[in-house]
Amino acid sequence: MEQRPGRRILGIDPGSGKLGIGLIETTEQKPKLISFGCITTTPNAPETRKLAHIYAELVERLNHIKPDLIAVEMLFFANNARTAFAVGQARGVVLLAAAQANIKVVEIAPLRLKKILLGNGKAKKRDVQHFIKEYFQLEKVPRPDDAADAVAIALSQCLS
Repeated sequence: MEQRPGRRILGIDPGSGKLGIGLIETTEQKPKLISFGCITTTPNAPETRKLAHIYAELVERLNHIKPDLIAVEMLFFANNARTAFAVGQARGVVLLAAAQANIKVVEIAPLRLKKILLGNGKAKKRDVQHFIKEYFQLEKVPRPDDAADAVAIALSQCLS
């Protein structure tokens, strides 16, 4: 996917406890990391309260950031069905917020993400994080992990 300079790509690593966000901007040379972080919810809050908080925070950030594209990680089914369900609900909130803001969304599978960034779909999470640190010449890996993952998701859209 060819990116024109000045496009803002918001990567999102969905989760109901922490929703990772990474914003990059394409330039003539190489993508530039603008910001990263997480939307964090209260651990023992009801799921409806968490989703409402994620939605409100995300809408506010979308209005401020005005990304050209949102890249969101596809749901990866792990052993814990409860976690997968909560992540799926958070993804739904992200998709809704993007649709309401009329922002194009692309989805990427974890294996595809690793293949794009590292050439190996079976790469470890720490390898992806180290790649992000080196690629953007950061002193350390973005924290928490959800934020680093979101940066990787956004970057994948420039390198694919």
